[in-house]
Amino acid sequence: MTTFVTRPYDPNAANVLTTAGYLPPVARALSARGIRSPEDLNETWSGMLAPDLLTGIDRAAERLLAARTRGERVTIVADYDCDGATACAVGIRGLRALGLSVDYFVPDRVRHGYGLTTTIVDLLVSRPNPPQVILTVDNGISSAEAVRHAATLGIDVVITDHHLPADDTPPAVAIVNPNQRGCGFPSKSLAGVGVIFYVLLALRARLRDAGAFTAQTQPRLNELVDLVALGTVADVVKLDKNNRILVSQGLKRIREGRTHPGIAALFSVARCSMGNASARDFGFRIGPRINAAGRLATMEYGIECLLTDDPDRARHYAEALNQINQERRELEEEMQHAADLAVAAADIEHVHALSLLDDSFSEGVVGLVASRIKEKVHRPTIAFARTAEGELKGSGRSIPGIHLRDMLDLVSKIEPGLILRFGGHAMAAGLTIREESYERFGRAFEAGVAEPADPAVFERNVLIDGGLAPDEISERLCQTLERGIWGQGFEAPLFANDFRVVRQTVLKDAHLKLSLELGGQRFEGIFFRRNAPLLTASRLAYRPTINEFNGRRLIQLLVEAVES
Repeated sequence: MTTFVTRPYDPNAANVLTTAGYLPPVARALSARGIRSPEDLNETWSGMLAPDLLTGIDRAAERLLAARTRGERVTIVADYDCDGATACAVGIRGLRALGLSVDYFVPDRVRHGYGLTTTIVDLLVSRPNPPQVILTVDNGISSAEAVRHAATLGIDVVITDHHLPADDTPPAVAIVNPNQRGCGFPSKSLAGVGVIFYVLLALRARLRDAGAFTAQTQPRLNELVDLVALGTVADVVKLDKNNRILVSQGLKRIREGRTHPGIAALFSVARCSMGNASARDFGFRIGPRINAAGRLATMEYGIECLLTDDPDRARHYAEALNQINQERRELEEEMQHAADLAVAAADIEHVHALSLLDDSFSEGVVGLVASRIKEKVHRPTIAFARTAEGELKGSGRSIPGIHLRDMLDLVSKIEPGLILRFGGHAMAAGLTIREESYERFGRAFEAGVAEPADPAVFERNVLIDGGLAPDEISERLCQTLERGIWGQGFEAPLFANDFRVVRQTVLKDAHLKLSLELGGQRFEGIFFRRNAPLLTASRLAYRPTINEFNGRRLIQLLVEAVES
């Protein structure tokens, strides 16, 4: 069952915003997200939180300053997603601008796994120019063993991360992570790329104090904010005010044409307009092309695309990323078909959790499949793929009310030895089990989710921002929504109305193309990833958008849910 729930909003705040010039539907939606006045939407640099609020940032800056003074080599160890790739590019560009010798290493998802490991430390030591300092970006907080191993080899480790810490704190020279114990940084939602950006700001301040630069001659680190914005949105972190400032400033540079060649090339191959760049472009068009490299190939493609200053070279990498993303989409469609068949055979009304395994499942894409199935059936879902070692690697996605990482921890305690490795957070987690343990795990996972859960958890509640009058669905509203800084924790407004479905056709066996009537007016609509027909009278949740096709601009309602 899907139920629409209207977000409560503050009428007084909405009136203030309307008086200031905001459209009434936008004003109501903003007030429902805690905005009380136009000043709350001030997204200038002056509103950004200060670097010295981050615990450990002084020690990190000191060690990097020492590396510069001594001429030591710094190697960045990155993650293989878009946040990790942008964090790596920001770190490389920023440290080189500040006078450090720096290179990078990005693990292979299949061969190396996630994060800094003892194996990776040994690989770095065997290089012709081994590092004296390892700098992690978007990982490291769970790498205590690797940090200890590096220390025995005389290598210092500086960790920059944003993930939740494990019980075993790494004995690093410095840890910068807003989520580490004892850190009072107000924005716990800073992405990995945001953390390294802050470290660069602190290092630049140290160098300025030491006389290496003046305020006039110092490197302009704000030129990196387009990369920071992309990684922040792509990692789906909460867009609190500090993150909205970073995203807003990054989009501003892109819209003004002052972006890096790699981002410009990615906008080009994705057929997105840089002049109208939006956070949605980051999340649905640009980020997935970079993430695809980490899933099916090597993230070096993504990092090199973001590092090069040569437009032709950037275009080469962007086209390669575009091709890899197309392969990812085709593979995902094949896997999705197999997953849909498995779901169709399940008694969803009496199942609380899903475990899926199929020969077509690929290790790099199972997380996307789990996410799609979770959205479809509103159940915690884990999709598994076989590995060359004869194990099963799973990637899971959850629903509000079911903390996935804690659920895996519970299963591991009830069934010792069942799960070989696991990690993650509330809404997403990964794990490894033996292939012969698959059915046993499925039973344990189902039992673990079913026992403590409130039945209401398994009913989908969709938050909406009320309805719109037909004349409120305008091009101006669409443009206002398109240019807003929306994302996780600051979701784009979602409206709902009772429509008459005039016409519906299925596109590519996967999507509904709609003609909808509201108050005597007709609107075109699209309902992605749904091919089941709607009732003639349907209550739909939607976002008004502009659809540009063959030089024509038409309002299109992007339908996200139907109440049932």
